[in-house]
Amino acid sequence: MGLFTIPLYFDYKSAYSHLAKAEAYRLEEDYRVRLEWLPYVLDIPAALGNVETRTEMEWRKVRYSYLDARRWANTRGLLVRGPRKIFDSSLACMGGLYAMQQGNFRPYHDAVFDRFWKRELDIEDRQVMAALCAEVGLDGAGFLAYVEEDGPRELAAVRERAEKDKVFGVPMFFVRGEPFWGNDRIDWVRKRLDELELRRR
Repeated sequence: MGLFTIPLYFDYKSAYSHLAKAEAYRLEEDYRVRLEWLPYVLDIPAALGNVETRTEMEWRKVRYSYLDARRWANTRGLLVRGPRKIFDSSLACMGGLYAMQQGNFRPYHDAVFDRFWKRELDIEDRQVMAALCAEVGLDGAGFLAYVEEDGPRELAAVRERAEKDKVFGVPMFFVRGEPFWGNDRIDWVRKRLDELELRRR
């Protein structure tokens, strides 16, 4: 019997995707499932306004989100330092696709999340991202070629799929088409998987 697939949309500039990562890994350890990691570039200005024009209500949402993320991070021994600007995570997300194709996803995935949320990684700098790829065992030059050639098209294909799936935020898990949004919904994912009798014995 093959593994049950759980699509999981994430973004490297999402603190909640960072918080969900370890628990998502555990799903594969505890259940007969395979996570399908789908990098989705969030449009933060569309959701929370541009930094220069945010309303007071939008700023309240932003401040609360980081307060909440830090509370979650503290319980897991993680560091979450709010980014100094709204980053374009397209390069990092293409790197995730590239790492998957090269069979070396987790080292890349872990390094990007860890360093970005410590403010130690510029995910918009191609040379920086190529160096990180090389550090985790990927071909840095191959990454640069990918982001010039197939990367943009393949990242756009994920976004088109996300539109069909009606994704509006990350992390978002799907179990038989049912969406679960947020790192605090993984317990519900587990309940569904238990109902499907997929727990490893």
